[in-house]
Amino acid sequence: MNYTGPVYRPPYEANTLLLEVTVGCAHNKCTFCTMYRDVKFSVAKEEQVERDLQEAQHLYPDVKRVFLVNGDAFVLSARRLKEIARKIHAYLPQVEIITMYASINNVKLKSDEELKQLAGLGIGNLWIGVETGLGEALDYLNKGADLADTELQLERLNKAGIRFFYGFMFGAAGKGRGIENAEANARLINKVKPVGIVPTTLNANEGTKLANDIAAGAFELATEREVLEEQMKTIELVDVPTYYMGIHVINTVSFDAKLPNDKQAAIDRINYYMSKTGNASLDSVPERHSI
Repeated sequence: MNYTGPVYRPPYEANTLLLEVTVGCAHNKCTFCTMYRDVKFSVAKEEQVERDLQEAQHLYPDVKRVFLVNGDAFVLSARRLKEIARKIHAYLPQVEIITMYASINNVKLKSDEELKQLAGLGIGNLWIGVETGLGEALDYLNKGADLADTELQLERLNKAGIRFFYGFMFGAAGKGRGIENAEANARLINKVKPVGIVPTTLNANEGTKLANDIAAGAFELATEREVLEEQMKTIELVDVPTYYMGIHVINTVSFDAKLPNDKQAAIDRINYYMSKTGNASLDSVPERHSI
């Protein structure tokens, strides 16, 4: 299998076949992200994709799930994605889901009919880094889409039958705004009803605009206490059936839960951690070493 540069995938796709169809990230301008800063975006050649599928047919004939890499593979045209999906099903007939990272702008560039056609070919469970439902914070993070467009495009996915995971970050609004951010995320989650919500925690990666703004005093990261309170408030306010998928290593209290069934147990878990942690630690901003 051919892979170019760093390859990232959600922790939950650990047992999924990774198929490279793009290199890097088409947007690559987020305020906080360094994942693909040193990688020029490009599209994998059709011949290479087919060779990889031929290899996968030999090595993993019974695979049921394929994750298209890299950063936002859904940027490919609907025509190209349909070609890839058909080839996947031809070489790997057991495949049930073809998934990938996607951005709001990736969705926006496809018509309603194209989205329905992609759903019909097994494309779904898209991993979408919304990051925050708070408009001002979303603009600062420079995701390339505003809040109104974010809600609209997620609803378009629902209508087309493409389920998605809602990725977001605790602390995305900065110090003193954790509860506000939790309320905004919960509002959007309750509206668009993702199959799962996938939290990470904002941190300052060296060389980003975020890190520079922190150094200049223009942005202040939330304390550990604020992050944990935001985590609890988000879980408290999400009222739609969804999976809380929080095992990323960057999260201080990391766990999975089924909402709303496990809501109180999840909140109790965070409260227990806070009760066993000293105020000095809770009121500090810990170093985090991952996106």
